[in-house]
Amino acid sequence: MTELPWAALPPGPAAPHYELDQPCLAYADQAVLLAEFARSRGLAEALPAETPPLISPRRLLALLAPLQERGGPDAAFVIGRHWLPGHYGLASQALQEAPDLVEVLRLLCALAGRLTPLLTPRLLLDERELILVWTEACGLPPGQRGFLVDLHMSAVAGLADWLGGQRLPWRFSFNRTAPRDLAQHAVHLGESLAFGCQADAMRLDLAWARRPWPTRAGGRAAAALARGADPQAGRRGLLAALHDRLLPRLDQAPTLDELAAGFGMSPATLKRRLAQHGTHYQAELDQLRALVALYLLRLRGQPNEAVAEALGFFDGANFRRFFKRWTGLRPSALGR
Repeated sequence: MTELPWAALPPGPAAPHYELDQPCLAYADQAVLLAEFARSRGLAEALPAETPPLISPRRLLALLAPLQERGGPDAAFVIGRHWLPGHYGLASQALQEAPDLVEVLRLLCALAGRLTPLLTPRLLLDERELILVWTEACGLPPGQRGFLVDLHMSAVAGLADWLGGQRLPWRFSFNRTAPRDLAQHAVHLGESLAFGCQADAMRLDLAWARRPWPTRAGGRAAAALARGADPQAGRRGLLAALHDRLLPRLDQAPTLDELAAGFGMSPATLKRRLAQHGTHYQAELDQLRALVALYLLRLRGQPNEAVAEALGFFDGANFRRFFKRWTGLRPSALGR
């Protein structure tokens, strides 16, 4: 398969995956931030009467819903600006100790289960730029996806501004139609906004991302995490864990039976779990193939036949039919 420039993740012990209805997120992490925002907007009635020590991703989504509906047009961006580095123990400390933005994003991808448990970022690096693609960790209601993408993009942009001491010239792509009013996006993210794209992604010239930041504490938190000081920091949502297994093998994708064995469950159980997360095996495989095809065609300028081979299609015609069905576009319609 064509080698993709995925950024290598820092080494660390493997962690189990988590699922949509599994109480696995500390209430003291993201939920406390949401409670503070709710009070600041006069939405105290949206807060839960009880605050259990652990909540599920679905419960976190439920806490976000009234803030999306009644928190104001800037809610996603304001919450996002406080989301990172956050108060998530060693994971937050590791972000603050990183020497530059590239290392921050590597850590963010590796520690997504702790830092961004609802969306998982994927980092691509080449000689010119970096691309941070946002993918689902364990399933999202369609009506909340746009809000959460805005929140997470604002979180990363705000973190980079704070650590680097200046606003960076990010370019943002959104896999949805443009809202009628772009004022909040422009204020919080800048003017480089593209809607109607096939991926939710942030792009930045690599020269900006490699600029060293003021000397920090030498990466002690990242080293502690690599030694297993926070075993849960590296966990992945079920869909993110599935993507981890598929991405290196898109040319010879593992079967559902092989994936189920890797998860320690039967194929029927994996199918049922994926259905509970609003998806199925073929949909996740096709989504990843489409994302990689977009990268290889548009940004790497590879011909259809090479991309088809890299993704495991028998011929170019079969690949073109797949690409048109998934993206609504012919491969030839993509310009560099």
